[in-house]
Amino acid sequence: MIPLSYISFNHVYKSFGQTRVLDDFSFSVPAGKIICLIGPSGCGKTTILNLLTGLEQPDRGSISGTANLRISCVFQEPRLLPWKTVSENISFVLQDLTMSQQQELIDLYLKNMSLYEYRNSYPKHLSGGMKQRLALCRSFAFPHDLLLLDEPFKSLDVPLRMELVQQVAGMWGEHPRTIVFVTHDILDALLLGHFILVLSAKPTTTLDTLEINIPLGERDIAEEPFPAYYNHILALLEGVP
Repeated sequence: MIPLSYISFNHVYKSFGQTRVLDDFSFSVPAGKIICLIGPSGCGKTTILNLLTGLEQPDRGSISGTANLRISCVFQEPRLLPWKTVSENISFVLQDLTMSQQQELIDLYLKNMSLYEYRNSYPKHLSGGMKQRLALCRSFAFPHDLLLLDEPFKSLDVPLRMELVQQVAGMWGEHPRTIVFVTHDILDALLLGHFILVLSAKPTTTLDTLEINIPLGERDIAEEPFPAYYNHILALLEGVP
């Protein structure tokens, strides 16, 4: 994998027709961390991911730190291969590895996500939460430089969402890598983000960037500074000065 130093958006503008989505949008964060993007619906978070992948190009400005990267993605829906088993859905993205290397990674991530006993099952036999866990397993197993998470917990109930947030934190702790995580939920951002970018409505600018240095596994959202962070982000999103 390619070592990264920083991912940066430098005065990026992006419009679709007459709609300006990004307006002089800039940020720079160190790689190897989890960067959370939080903002109102339709503010341009997915556009930012598309710019990171190269699916879209900025109208003006530049993006650095992403050239020639292997990128893995998880979306709101799992996008599994229904004709392949749980294990085969993961091995599908590991074709460059030997069979023994594939099996080692498959077993590791299925056990991390409590899916090992379902390794020979097909996606149709899994619950919605289990399907999303499998999608996360596949994305972490793929040998990538940058992982993009586009609201992967959005359709899940709160207890399951919190469980998956903790599992993602655990997998990152075992194998740190750069993750850009789009969410609409402040708690998700506080539990997973090393950096939290609070975004405005369109045309999108950065309202604030929070850096949280508390290790992922040691965060208690009921204790300071997290209530203060929560209230600060909420006030920004609601437009309260």
